[in-house]
Amino acid sequence: MTLMQSIPGPARSIAPQTPQRIAIITDAWHPQMNGVVRTLSTTCEQLREDGHEVMVVSPDQFASIPCPTYPEIRLAFTRPGAVASLLRSFAPEAIHIATEGPLGMTARRYCARHSICFTTAYHTQFPDYLAKRTRLPAQWFWRYIQWFHRPAKRVLVATESISDELRAHGLTRLHRWSRGVDLSCFTPDAPPPPEFAELPKPIQLYVGRVAVEKNIEAFLAGSYPGTRVVVGDGPALASLKARYPDAHFLGPRTGRELAGCYAAADVFVFPSRTDTFGLVMIEALACGTPVAAYPVAGPCDIITDDVGAICDDLDRAIAAALFCDRKACAAYGAGFTWASATGQFLNGLAAFDAEELPIV
Repeated sequence: MTLMQSIPGPARSIAPQTPQRIAIITDAWHPQMNGVVRTLSTTCEQLREDGHEVMVVSPDQFASIPCPTYPEIRLAFTRPGAVASLLRSFAPEAIHIATEGPLGMTARRYCARHSICFTTAYHTQFPDYLAKRTRLPAQWFWRYIQWFHRPAKRVLVATESISDELRAHGLTRLHRWSRGVDLSCFTPDAPPPPEFAELPKPIQLYVGRVAVEKNIEAFLAGSYPGTRVVVGDGPALASLKARYPDAHFLGPRTGRELAGCYAAADVFVFPSRTDTFGLVMIEALACGTPVAAYPVAGPCDIITDDVGAICDDLDRAIAAALFCDRKACAAYGAGFTWASATGQFLNGLAAFDAEELPIV
């Protein structure tokens, strides 16, 4: 069996009609519900539709334990050589390590030991998340991020703001990998949820994990008139419900039910200051709903004056976003397709000149 080895070089396009064997190693996978899982699973579906053969190495294939403070995330424990055995059997032509957790670490170690090239992705503001949860300096965790991604031939990133941040930390071999929307699902005509029928307007919606790093409290503590609605689940749900009884917590929604929540809202509020992209923002836009957010990475890269508002005062951003034209929002959101995003992913993998290296 052989794996592809390569050296850095100019990107070349991998045509969809040229099947490739692609291994994706990720610590984030079903049944987790978050943007990383949705991005990876949709990308895998698109790759397979385009004729590529994809193997996913994920925590559900191994014994695992809940992540401390984040029990929905499972930390996999593998026997020595388990990941290497999977890779040897599959003989991929490209290896993508999606996350910095235990499986990602195992795959990184194997590739580095045998001089096998790989790509990584920076999906999550890992240092900021851990700093919020541990109250330790984010810079301590940046050392790990720098170390983990440095051997990668390319680090795939979603926005220019995140690219700038990674460059500032010494990671320079970067490649843009945007995100997409399922336009068969997220449309302005999605039926509204019955819970919205009697709610005072404007309806202000948040969708996503209900966790401390999402800064949802900044949204719920706002003073703009109307109704605040939260869709999602997470470790902070019970606490926020108790502290903000006037808000409406609908729990997790998916598919057309989720699309209906987006389409029936008057404004989508994205209070996070730590996301690398914010997939929910473009889903909301595709449903015709303008976005209000802080001027941080993610919103600054996505939101324009025509489709939303960004401001350090979230109430002012909400007020301004309500004046946006919903047709313009839907048209803008429809420009984010998974076919285009997956093409960028493939081009990132294709930055290598194929040379076969025998497995040691």
